[in-house]
Amino acid sequence: MSSDARRANTPHYWLMKSEPETFSIDDLKRRRREPWDGVRNYQARNFMRDDMRPGDRVFFYHSNCALPGIVGIAEVATDAYPDPSQFDPHSPYFDPGSTREQPRWMLVEVKFVKKLRRTISLDELKRHDALTGMPLLRKGNRLSVMPVGAAEWNYILQLE
Repeated sequence: MSSDARRANTPHYWLMKSEPETFSIDDLKRRRREPWDGVRNYQARNFMRDDMRPGDRVFFYHSNCALPGIVGIAEVATDAYPDPSQFDPHSPYFDPGSTREQPRWMLVEVKFVKKLRRTISLDELKRHDALTGMPLLRKGNRLSVMPVGAAEWNYILQLE
């Protein structure tokens, strides 16, 4: 069975981090849909390029702020495609080694689903034994895009 055939029967869940001063859940709510650009980590890029599909659900996570945590839910709206910021010499995400023929960096578009009633903080997530396997909670993990297991997804939804 191909990975795409297995994939069709299994919903995937993700967590995507953004600094709220740069792009917040309220920004996504206002814009309704947005390209998730500027990812410059190969593992995060690979998740978007190889594993994310339209319809996958995403926890929107505010990072590098007073209360880091999950603040909303989004949905993957597109398959991955080349991030145009890598080609723009005026962009902070410009990559002079990337070409249109062989782009290095990909993005997916995400669309707003809902804002949570409250922030489910990183400290709160750490207190739940059922979540200890989450990549987010592993020491030293700084990925901006990471998978979330179905059991973890459902558990976190119950915390709201």
